[in-house]
Amino acid sequence: MPTKPAMEPALPGHMEQGSLKHLLGYHLAQASIPTDHVFKNCIQESFKLNKLEFTILILLQANEELTPKRLSTVLNIAAPNLTLILDRLEKCDLLTRIQSARDRRMQLVRLSEAGQAMAEELTSVSHSMEENIWKHLTPAEKQILLELLRKVAQHRRA
Repeated sequence: MPTKPAMEPALPGHMEQGSLKHLLGYHLAQASIPTDHVFKNCIQESFKLNKLEFTILILLQANEELTPKRLSTVLNIAAPNLTLILDRLEKCDLLTRIQSARDRRMQLVRLSEAGQAMAEELTSVSHSMEENIWKHLTPAEKQILLELLRKVAQHRRA
């Protein structure tokens, strides 16, 4: 009868992952633990924004103005849920909604002056907040990881 190979001694805190090892979702969830912690400390607690609100502000900063429909599609959020988020950001004077000059039936969302200032501050914080996470990877590994994640996200169904 064949003998089982000797198991390596478990490292402190190590646990066998079983059939989870092959699941991208599992590894993404594990990788999100330190990034969630950093986000909470650097953005959520300091600026009182959740990830979705942060993302909307940065997307508006990068695109000047977007339609709610475009935001809903890109973020994969139901329109009624997005409306609630936009309402909150508007109430905090971080964005405004205006009627499109080209198509008066279309509404556009853009940053307010206060929203622009906050987005600039958020951008500054975001450039350094994950340094401790990235320090375990070389610059080339970081670029490879980001490119692979973009490829996975690019082929989602919106």
